[in-house]
Amino acid sequence: MTNRIARRSAVALALMTFVVAGTAGAQSPSQTINFSVGAINQIAVSGTVTLDITTAVAGGAPTQATDNGSTWAVTTNQTGAKVSASLNSDMPAGLTLQVALGAPAGATSAGATTLSSAPVDLVTGVTQVSGSGLSMNYTLDATLLAGVVAAGTRTVTYTIAGGA
Repeated sequence: MTNRIARRSAVALALMTFVVAGTAGAQSPSQTINFSVGAINQIAVSGTVTLDITTAVAGGAPTQATDNGSTWAVTTNQTGAKVSASLNSDMPAGLTLQVALGAPAGATSAGATTLSSAPVDLVTGVTQVSGSGLSMNYTLDATLLAGVVAAGTRTVTYTIAGGA
């Protein structure tokens, strides 16, 4: 009987050792992951613009010059962003430069807007969208008071800002 008890004790001791060893080997580590997504507001333009006014209908103002060969693209993960533009310096007297940007889905275009050195809003309500190949139309108008204007350049700076 002692032998049987000894065997049972040995088996019980082996089972306890197995259970304790099995429990001691299990691990469940954890790790904290930090993450964020910053505000993304990107805008790009493509194309080359040349606007020359060289004709008029007799009795009328000079014929405006137009260019619709350029495009623009935008990506924003914000809501309510806007696109504005300004010139590096005002146009000469008698000349007016306008631009109209096609709006990406859900946004609103201001249509043909006169550019100057003061920023003007062109597209509003730009919300969590990406769009490329969007239309960009320039128009140059001249009054007779502009006279003859030597070739010149202006730089249009586009800015996307705002949103939350």
